[in-house]
Parts: sequence; structure tokens; C-alpha cells
Amino acid sequence: MTTTRSYRWLAALLAVAGLATDQATKYGMFRALYDGTTRGERDVVPGWFKFTAEFNPGVPQGDGLLATLQAANGPVMPRVNYGALFGLGGEHTSTANLGFAGVSFLAAVGIVVWVLRRGTRADGWLSAALGLILGGTVGNLFDRLVFGGVRDFLYFYKIDWPVFNVADCCLVVGAGMLLVHAFVTPAPVETPAPILPLEPPAKSFAD
Repeated sequence: MTTTRSYRWLAALLAVAGLATDQATKYGMFRALYDGTTRGERDVVPGWFKFTAEFNPGVPQGDGLLATLQAANGPVMPRVNYGALFGLGGEHTSTANLGFAGVSFLAAVGIVVWVLRRGTRADGWLSAALGLILGGTVGNLFDRLVFGGVRDFLYFYKIDWPVFNVADCCLVVGAGMLLVHAFVTPAPVETPAPILPLEPPAKSFAD
């Protein structure tokens, strides 16, 4: 019996790595860029790209575990994006954040179910794509639940590209891989069942 190779480990690895990298960079950059003002910046490629973090001193921190998770980001609450990928819809209120949080949760559940399907586990490319999307989705979902919105700090200011984060990068790369998978991967060919020769009818006692 032939055992089909499973790539579920790859999906899990990329999801955990994407989530961990996203949160580590967000917490690290917001702490490093806070200088007592409402905006901290650091040029990386002068004239093109920089790290930027905005802060909202008027927003109080929560209680209990929520306060601990928020305090790890720095002494002042971050100014967050209530919208979606790359700041889209960020001008809306916290009501939008709840809506996007619900969508993110449902998407994460759907991706997990997709990864666990028997047909997905044998496809390394598809498993990798779903792992990246899951890591990015959960990374931004964590922000929505803990900070009331998404923390962004990567900014291509030369072209005024919306500020984004590592989770957004995981989502875009994963979605791009899914698109390539849809157009490049050939559809499975069903093998027709073999046609068996007809057996002659059995002789009866009357013959």
C-alpha cells in the first residue's frame, strides 16, 4: 500500500513562523520607535522606505491579561488601523474592527479545515500558501482583539504606499501562491475504470 506524503507540517510551520515574526516585529518596532511623542520614525532606505509607528496617549490600557499584552508594546497605546489589508478602510471607526475581526476568525477556521483535507495534505505548494495566509490572518486578528485594530509600521513613503506589516506580507504572498496554483497546477485526471470481459452465462441443468 502506497503512503501519500503529507505537507501539513509545512502549513503548520509557516503559520507559526508567520505569526511569530509578525508579532515579534510589531512589539519590537513599536517599543523601539516610541520617543515620547505621538509618532516615531526611522529611515531605512532614505527617500524611499522607513519604519514608522504612531501612538495614541488618550486611549487607556485594559485590565488583566489584556493590560499585560498591551503594556508589552510600550507605555502608550498604539494608533491602529481599523481597516483591512494595507490600511484599506482604516478611516472607519472601531465598529469596522469588530467586523473585520469576525471575518478574520471565520477565514482562519476555513483555512484550518482546508489544510486538514486529505487532498490538500499531499500538495506542498498549496499547503505552504495556506500556512502563510493562516499566519497572516491570525497575526492581524490578534491585534484586533488586543489593541482594537492592527499595528502597522512598514512604509514606502516615496510612493505613499499604505503602511503595512509582516502579516500583510504573509497574506499577499500566500494569496499570490494560491493564484499561481489555480492557473498552473493541472486538474487531476480521472482514470477510467477498466472494462472487464463478460463472462459466459452459466449452464443450467436443462442444457
